[in-house]
Amino acid sequence: MERPKVGLALGSGGARGFAHLGAIKVFKDEGIPIDLIAGSSMGAMVGCFYGAGLDIDRLYKLAKAFKRKYYLDFTVPKMGFIAGKKVKELIRILTHGKNIEELDLPVRVVATDLVTGEKVVFEKGSIADAVRASIAIPGIFVPEKLNGRILVDGGVVDRVPVSVVKEMGADIVIAIDVSHVKTNSEITSIYDVIMQSLDIMQMELVSHREIVSNFMIKPRVEMFSSRAFTNIEEIIQIGEAETKKYVAQIKELINNWEEPIS
Repeated sequence: MERPKVGLALGSGGARGFAHLGAIKVFKDEGIPIDLIAGSSMGAMVGCFYGAGLDIDRLYKLAKAFKRKYYLDFTVPKMGFIAGKKVKELIRILTHGKNIEELDLPVRVVATDLVTGEKVVFEKGSIADAVRASIAIPGIFVPEKLNGRILVDGGVVDRVPVSVVKEMGADIVIAIDVSHVKTNSEITSIYDVIMQSLDIMQMELVSHREIVSNFMIKPRVEMFSSRAFTNIEEIIQIGEAETKKYVAQIKELINNWEEPIS
């Protein structure tokens, strides 16, 4: 009997998304296969970096060295404060200019069409273009114009893209949500206003994702800033610690998998 296909749905969450790396490291260390990945926003970036063959130790080093100055290129606000050319070039370099279909395993990148409200799922084409679109937090990043569409953050329409992983053919879906609403949080900037608003709007939708995924892992990283790119080491460690709680259950489901009778 063939083993089931395991898919990861990696959610949005800015700097908190580095918790995804901790989860992936645990899966690798424990021999839990990763066959498919779909990601929104930071989840898309991590998924593409991993799919491009960057080993987890290198990704850890990269994450810990990550600084805002590497990807922020401020512009005169018209459609956003950050132009996004700098981060696109960084993504292009780190993924060796590859297309999505050239990754080591199937990866899907989720973005939102700002004009139609549709979810846009990239399964081919430039990784840099797709991820740049997926991380374009509305009001912060200038939207990405691509194929006649105006695209923004995938988290707007699908914070944890469970349905996309299912459509890719995953038998077992492991969702990782790093973007919980931090109540009584200090709101001091336009970024805080936008990120908190997005998290609140997505709360109800994500509770539904929990029902349709086999596992919903929620590293509690809401105490950390989603924009500061500080505390990266702690964020990764929380991702590891939370994922370890699910290892035995995930292995049991894989080992006892029986293909559903259609």
